[in-house]
Formats: sequence, structure tokens, C-alpha cells
Amino acid sequence: MKKFFLHDFVITNYVTIFQILFIIAFLIILNFVLITAFKKTHPRLIESKRVWDDAIIVAIYKPLLIAIWFVGLTYIIPIAGAIFTKDTYKFTFIELLRNLGVVFLFLWFFIIFIRRLEKNLFNMSISDKKKVDKTSIRAIAQLLRLGAVIVAILILLQTFGIPISGIVAFGGASGLVVGFASKDLFGNFFGGLMIFLDRPFVIGDWIRSPDREIEGTVEYIGWRLTRIRTFDKRPLFIPNGIFTSIAVENPTRMQNRRIKTTIGVRYEDSFKIADIIKDVEDMLKNHPDIDTSKTLFVHLTTFASSALEFLVYTYTKTTKWVPFQRIQQDVLLKIIDIVKKHDAQLAYPALNVHFNENSPISKK
Repeated sequence: MKKFFLHDFVITNYVTIFQILFIIAFLIILNFVLITAFKKTHPRLIESKRVWDDAIIVAIYKPLLIAIWFVGLTYIIPIAGAIFTKDTYKFTFIELLRNLGVVFLFLWFFIIFIRRLEKNLFNMSISDKKKVDKTSIRAIAQLLRLGAVIVAILILLQTFGIPISGIVAFGGASGLVVGFASKDLFGNFFGGLMIFLDRPFVIGDWIRSPDREIEGTVEYIGWRLTRIRTFDKRPLFIPNGIFTSIAVENPTRMQNRRIKTTIGVRYEDSFKIADIIKDVEDMLKNHPDIDTSKTLFVHLTTFASSALEFLVYTYTKTTKWVPFQRIQQDVLLKIIDIVKKHDAQLAYPALNVHFNENSPISKK
């Protein structure tokens, strides 16, 4: 009796079993075709100069692999369940599950695509021929990711039967309360928005503030905070709202670096000072690293207590700090050589005491 029942069970459901096996075989073939196509096309797309084609193939690969098996299983489960039960209402959740999975897979694809596209655009900036604004790219990418998440949430709410219009009405009524409770959060958000729009600095800039102890290289600009790497290599996290109320210097964007120094020569060498000043000025005008198109002068400025002081004022061509230090050192050493060439000496604080010939000390 049991053998007859099992035989009848198999005979009556062989079509269903064949359908399941056919779907599984189709999924395996489709999975194999997708993997093979990816391995053949991806290396070629990496070599392409376009930034979007490689991003699309990388972004669609994993979500599509999972989508093949996920969607296939949502069709297999009801078919397999029909063998053991005739109550099809038990599998009504499959359609809802399928819709949720598709939304999440599309969101995953879109986030991977934006991240890969952002990475490709950053790699373009390494080339000297194509410069891109990393700050703008990061801002647009963050906006797109945020927009994708919001759209996915709205679609999911609609899938669960929750009316979007009611949520919008609720958001308008509670927006004032939420805004007041999270004013600092919104202040940081709009501070980040102003940074992206006004662009007082971008990633990689060296910035500092005379109002706060802030100085370093910008590493990351987010919607809530900005990360700065100080010169002692410590990370400094600053809420973006602070930048709306402080002054920020951006030395990275300066056109030149300035050399401004005062040199003192002894009063005993006062008759040589004019020649010294002329030679120093000629040296600066002929120096290969000095920008002669900018203000350049060497003038006697002060009769100091122990020296005749002249001001050296000029600009270097470079704006980088380390080369500037080397150029400034070279200029100062050349000034020393010029002073020595005229048999003069650099002054230092000194005090001369003169005694009267009739004083007891002078007689000794």
C-alpha cells in the first residue's frame, strides 16, 4: 500500500518536479554565462578611458548573481510547496518578499555604481592632463547615495501599503519639533552644504584658522564634519557648523611665498651700507627662484640701537613649504657672503662705554 502511494505521488507530481529541475538548470546556466561574460569583459573595460562602463559592470555583477538565485527561488518555493499542500494562500508572502528583494538589489547596485564611479573619477585626477574637483565629486556622490536611499525607503513603504502622502503630512507637522531638537545637526549639514557650494577649501588643501587652533591638511569633507590631519599626524574632526562662524586661511591657494627679513650691519660699516644694499638687491633680481614680477626691494629702514637695519622684501616662485625653506636659506647665506665681501660685519647687540680722561678709572 505504501509503495503504491509513493508511486502514485511521484507519477502525479512528475510535471512539478520537472519544472523545478528545469528552473534550477536554467539558473545554473544563467549563472555560468554571467560569470564567464564578466571575466571576459571586465579586463577590457578597465583599460577603457571611460569612467562609467567599468563602474556599471562591477556594480551589476554581484547584485545580478544574487538576483538570479533569489528570484528563481521565489518561483521554486510555491511550485515545490504545491506538492505537499493545496493551500496556495500560504505562499502569498513570496510576492512581497520578491518585491522587497528587488528593491534592495537595485539599491545595492546603485550604491556600488556611485562608489565605483567616484573612485574612477578620483583616479583620473592622478593624470596631469585631467584634473577633477574631488570635493565636488564627493558631494555629488553623497547626494546621489542619499537620494537613492530615500527613494528605496519610499518604494518599500508603498510596497507595504503605507501611503506616502500621510508620511509627508506627518513630516510637515513634526518638522518644527524635529528641527528644534536637532538644530546642531542641521547647522552642521548646512555648514557642509556651504563648504560644497562656496568651496573655501577642498580635499588636500592646507588650512588654518586664526580664531581656533585649527591647522592641517583636509582629508575628508562630510555632511556633518570635516576631518583634518594636523602636522603632527593627528586626526582633527571639526563639525561643519563651526566653519560658518570662523575665519579660515587657505595657504594652499597663495600665489607666492614671501621672504621678509631685517638685516643689521654695524655702525662702523655705515659707509659700506649703500653698496651692500645694491648688491643684495641685484642678487635677488638674478636669483632663479625669486619672482621678480612681484614686489622686490632692499631698503635701509632703521637706525637701531646697535645696527643699521635694512629690510629685504621679495617673493619666491614656489608656494611649497619645504622648497621655500631651501630658497630662503640660500638667500640668507648669499646676503652673509655679500656683507663679508665688503669687509663689513653683521651687527649684534653691543654696548660701548666711554670714560672721561680725568676719571679715576681711566687713570688706572
